[in-house]
Amino acid sequence: MLLTAMRGLIAHAFPILIAQLASIGMMVVDTVVLGHVSAVDLAAVAIGGGIHVSVVFGLVGILQAVVPVVAHLHGAKRDDEVAGVLQQGFWLALALAIPGALFLTHPGALLEMTEMDAAVDGKVRQYLSLLAWSLPAALLYRTFYAFCNALGKPRALMGIGVASLALHAVLAWGLALDGWTGEPLGVIGCALSNILISWLACIGGAAYLAWGVLGERYRPFANWALPSWRSWRELLHLGLPMGLSNFVEITAFTLVSLFVASLGASVVAGHRIIANLSALTYMLPLALAIATMSAVGMAVGARDWKRAHAAIGAGLLLAAGLSVLVAVLLWIFGEPLIASYTDDLLVREVAMALMVFIVIYQFFDALQTIAGHVLRAYRVTLVPMLVQTFCFWGIGLGGGWWLCYRWQPALGVAGFWMAAVISLVVSACLLGALLWKTVRLREV
Repeated sequence: MLLTAMRGLIAHAFPILIAQLASIGMMVVDTVVLGHVSAVDLAAVAIGGGIHVSVVFGLVGILQAVVPVVAHLHGAKRDDEVAGVLQQGFWLALALAIPGALFLTHPGALLEMTEMDAAVDGKVRQYLSLLAWSLPAALLYRTFYAFCNALGKPRALMGIGVASLALHAVLAWGLALDGWTGEPLGVIGCALSNILISWLACIGGAAYLAWGVLGERYRPFANWALPSWRSWRELLHLGLPMGLSNFVEITAFTLVSLFVASLGASVVAGHRIIANLSALTYMLPLALAIATMSAVGMAVGARDWKRAHAAIGAGLLLAAGLSVLVAVLLWIFGEPLIASYTDDLLVREVAMALMVFIVIYQFFDALQTIAGHVLRAYRVTLVPMLVQTFCFWGIGLGGGWWLCYRWQPALGVAGFWMAAVISLVVSACLLGALLWKTVRLREV
């Protein structure tokens, strides 16, 4: 049964991985393009992109509650209720877009907490204000994304993701660097491309739901329901801790750019490159975790405990083995990877010094990611959120700030990455123990 579960997870996770890599690849495109514009533009996208991703993934985490709810219904053979959950997810996405967009257009309170060059500050504000226009589309698409993953049908996501990445690569290069509008727009050109791509992806998802396989079976646009507080309450009960977990985890890495802004544009840019590589490698355990969450959710909905055990074991084994392979590849090819991002030798030097940290933590990051998502499949979300808040904000950001600025001798940006390694080790241990206890208690 374990081998069967592993084959099933690989088949489910591969399209998710391609879709996730395409999504994060858009950030990589921005980094590579702006690395050839200026260190100021690269620093602006590092800080602005970190804030934007934190907002988006925090809100997306709330919407990811669609996955366990739909997976449980599907596993329990209550498919007639699935379309209603998706519709309420769409309404919730539109509601969440309002505070998210307001924050992106008014980031002053956050930006004023740090010291950064006036030129960088101005570009960050412009970048975020533009990206606010993409937020409703991004959240609607991610609700569709969660729905497909819950039912084990991620191939459409792969197609939309790859097409989006290809188009963004062309648009970002032309607008930001090649001067299609008369002069290179830098970070603003990347923002404009992101807006267009987000709305095109949203339209693509809607078309698939209307005329694709899932649309034919579940008819999500038929008998459209108005917002229901009862349905929202269930989604928010699960989703708010999930959203905060996402926000905590992502900000433990993205907000480092903000905290080290006073160290100079070269340090921020070097950190951005390593953060990009970290985000890319994270897509592999994340894809496996999403596939495992869906498989375990269906098994729990059907009360098939043996199938749930097999899915959990398969997810952990695959994540552990592949994370070690990724770490080895990063160690071998780290220097040419960094060189592909930028021509600035000082930025390359900063990035190379940080490479060792993402090599070290791959294994622990993979295990804690799988454990956290499996707990979501069991609808256990509050305690994992508390664990991750303690680990990623307490140890990662708090400890990182101390190592960066107060430890003697001060470690600089490396202090944040050292603390990140420690936080992931602790998180893997605590979430692993919680998962073991949850599985035993739930079956009893």
